[in-house]
Amino acid sequence: MINVFMDDYRKQPKGFVLARTTEECLLLLRECEVRILSLDYDMGPGDFSGGEVARRIVLEGLFPREIYLHTSSHRGRKEMYETLYPAISDAHLLHNGPLDPGRLAEIAERAEH
Repeated sequence: MINVFMDDYRKQPKGFVLARTTEECLLLLRECEVRILSLDYDMGPGDFSGGEVARRIVLEGLFPREIYLHTSSHRGRKEMYETLYPAISDAHLLHNGPLDPGRLAEIAERAEH
C-alpha cells in the first residue's frame, strides 16, 4: 500500500510516492493500492488539472482510503471537492485541505520503520 502526492512543483513529503503529472497519478491509482492521495490542482502547461484526476477517480472507481486537497487554488479545491464528495463512500475519507503537520510527521515516521 502506498501514499501518493501529486504535484508538478512541490517536494514530496517523506512517506509518499511523487506523481509529477496527472497521468503518473492515474497510473499509480490504477496499478497500486493507494492509502492516501494528496492532490494539487494546477499541474502546469500541457497537463490536465487535478479536476480531471478527480473526475477519473469517480468514473473509474479509483478511490484511495483518504484524499487530501493540498492545492493553493481555491477554485480548484472547490471543483475537486464538489466532484469527489457526492461519490465518496463511508469507507473513504475526503479532506478539503492539506495534511496537517502532525499527520505528515506520523506518516514520515512510519516510512522510516
